[in-house]
Amino acid sequence: MFKVVGIPAKRALPSKEASLFKELLTLYETRQLKKGQKTADQILKKFPEHGETLCMKGLVLTHMGKREEGIDLVKKGMRFDLTSHICWHVFGLIQKGEKNYEEALKSYTQALRFDKDNLNILRDAAQLQTQLRLYDGLVETRHTLLKLRPTLRQHWIALAVAHHLNGNLTEARKTLEHYERMLKNVPDYDVENSETLLYHIQLLVEMGEFTDALSILDVSAKSRAIVDRTAIMETRAHLLTKLGSEEAEDAWRVLVEHNPDCYDYYRGYLSNRGISLGTPSTDALTILRDFSTQIPRAMAPRRMALSIATRDDFRELVKPYIIAGLTKGVPSLFADIKALYRDDSKRKTVEEIVEAAMKDFSPDSSTPSSSSAEVEPTTYLWTLYFLAQHYSYLSQPDRALSILDLALSHTPTLPELHTCKARTLKRAGDLFGAARCLDEARLLDGQDRFLNTKAAKYLLRAGMNDEASGIFGLFTKKEAASPGADLEDMQSMLYLIEEADSQYRNGKLNLALKRYINITKIFSEIEDDQYDFHGYNLRKFTINIYTKLLKWEDKLRSHPAYIHAALSASRIYVAVHDDPSIATASSLSTNLTEAEKKAKKKAKKAAQKVQEDNKKTNEDKGLDVPTPKDEDPEGLKLLGVSDPLEQASKLLAPLRTLAPKNIDVWISLYDVSIRRKKLLQAVKALNHAKSLDRDHPELHVRLIDLRQRASALPQTPPPPIGSLFTESLANLLPEEVSLETYNSQYLQRHSDSASALLAVAKAAQLLKAPADEVEATIFATLGNSVNLTIKMASTMIRFLSTIKSPRLEEFQAACDAKYPLSTMFKPAAEQTLLSKQVLSRPAEANKVEDTT
Repeated sequence: MFKVVGIPAKRALPSKEASLFKELLTLYETRQLKKGQKTADQILKKFPEHGETLCMKGLVLTHMGKREEGIDLVKKGMRFDLTSHICWHVFGLIQKGEKNYEEALKSYTQALRFDKDNLNILRDAAQLQTQLRLYDGLVETRHTLLKLRPTLRQHWIALAVAHHLNGNLTEARKTLEHYERMLKNVPDYDVENSETLLYHIQLLVEMGEFTDALSILDVSAKSRAIVDRTAIMETRAHLLTKLGSEEAEDAWRVLVEHNPDCYDYYRGYLSNRGISLGTPSTDALTILRDFSTQIPRAMAPRRMALSIATRDDFRELVKPYIIAGLTKGVPSLFADIKALYRDDSKRKTVEEIVEAAMKDFSPDSSTPSSSSAEVEPTTYLWTLYFLAQHYSYLSQPDRALSILDLALSHTPTLPELHTCKARTLKRAGDLFGAARCLDEARLLDGQDRFLNTKAAKYLLRAGMNDEASGIFGLFTKKEAASPGADLEDMQSMLYLIEEADSQYRNGKLNLALKRYINITKIFSEIEDDQYDFHGYNLRKFTINIYTKLLKWEDKLRSHPAYIHAALSASRIYVAVHDDPSIATASSLSTNLTEAEKKAKKKAKKAAQKVQEDNKKTNEDKGLDVPTPKDEDPEGLKLLGVSDPLEQASKLLAPLRTLAPKNIDVWISLYDVSIRRKKLLQAVKALNHAKSLDRDHPELHVRLIDLRQRASALPQTPPPPIGSLFTESLANLLPEEVSLETYNSQYLQRHSDSASALLAVAKAAQLLKAPADEVEATIFATLGNSVNLTIKMASTMIRFLSTIKSPRLEEFQAACDAKYPLSTMFKPAAEQTLLSKQVLSRPAEANKVEDTT
């Protein structure tokens, strides 16, 4: 890995020590760390100020787990010899292990000043340049590597990829063509060459050179140079379509026969014929019907036909599709069909067909059909299951529950029925009943991870975190500090999001923030994990996958989990900024339960055990920073940071470009920017939000908030900010309209929207309206003309609680009467009693659980 070049006098060692230093380099590369340490000590005994040896010893100690001691030695060695490429390389490796990629690259650059042709340093520098997306420098580094080792295939491909990433497709093509001309005696079925040719073809496609790409594909396929037959067929079909060739139709048909259940192949076939699936088409329907006749077992053309069929055609096609699914007992049939419900006529048709099927398949049917005697009893059961899901999805819980009771009396041991009932109760607002149903479902198969996970998820939603942790613990490591700690190590997004949301609803903002930040850290870890693939993919020649990986990593934080965590965490930070007493209150109210005390004690023991194991072993621990001890398990330090708005701004920053169409992102960006006194950023955020939805309820509140804050400014901002801010504000909300009038006009336009009425109430609160007026607006949502959902009703209760309304219990009681199945609006004492009943069950059920 390291090499010794021309040695200056101050760095020169006698022949014996010079040999020992070369041996030290070899011992490090072969990971003989103890011997390496002893060898370094032999040199340092006579030459204690030899910088390179000090650095190498520090590197060895770092790999042995003595990180702090090793880093101190490396820094000491650097001070003794700032002109050694070995010292700078070692320092770069240390910084890279700390994920400080910018500084590591600077160290490699310094190392190359003193040894410009060092292959190892150049290779490491190229990986860092890719990690940091410094593609100009990457091209230069890859050129240098190629000049030094022109016979290495990997260097040619790496240079082509560097040009490609830098946007210079022409140079990438020239590099690949030159590389391919140099190749000789390539064996058949050589995977590396096959992947390179596929990459070359993909590059030509991006350049629009379809004819050349097709030529290379055909020649390579005939000569057996490309191994992946499916890739050949798919690429050929796409290229022929782009070229408008008559052979394209046959190419797509071959793909359909190759995999009759691949939807993309049918889309490609229809697209080649100039037919779009976006609108109903007789031609498309005829083609899909033909495919269904030719390939009877294929389900894809039958399902695609349902999306474009209308009226009588739809009824004719959907009935055999549904009946076949019910007869076969396909549990996912409703999940497959429900996308059709966007069309009301199709939804009604499906409902009529399944209702008729239920009567026909019923064992108590008074008018059995000729085929009902041959129908399996389970067909009736799956029909009931489908109908229950249907009515649950349509927000008709009473009808769904009555059907489920019928199904459970028929077969009480089918877990799907219990999960469906849980989902129905959840939608109806009975979170405790939903958790109880899923607990019953999991007891039917105690070893089913899905059922146990789902049960724990519903317990979290019901606010029963300790009970959920117990169920998660059935499948986590027993030696882990807690089930939550193990799930966090495994980067379980499902657990972290549900746990964070549950803590948020319970008012434990410190614990909620802790989980949200843990979610954002997972994305940083995923981003860091790509580093190893920069070298691996080029060595293995999996180039097409590699370029897709880089594009995916660039959009990593557009993932819904990150957006949810960043938005929720930013709202907590804004709340802490507005009311710092929240952090103090959280600190005072943190009383550990017995379960939490046990978990904390267990975590301490586990940490001690790890430390003891580290002392005993001498295995290579690598350069990566070890997982630090969690000094803030309760999240109190996170909640009490001195710069909450800066922390929120960092979380939201990637979403400006990665989630530009998410209006909640821009609302949150406004909330942070206006409090940071970033006026132009604030108005820009609202302008963007207005372009997405000018009547969004939260936007309405923020516009009034912005006008109020602008009026309260002690002086006009200096130019050019002042004029731009004033002009933008006038475009958002004209000055001639008073805020009270603006709020009442919005109410008149959206008097039937619950979310709009809540926005009007919030705005009225900002405008210091009388409490009676604010409360009246909230109570107006109970009217028959307003579609008040359970979720929105809960939000309104939180708002009334925030403003300390004396009518809070009155509104809560009205919601309880409006939603009789819901338990969310029950008094606290009644909810506590219901929570205790969730897991209370007969002794026989407990025995079942014990045996699992």
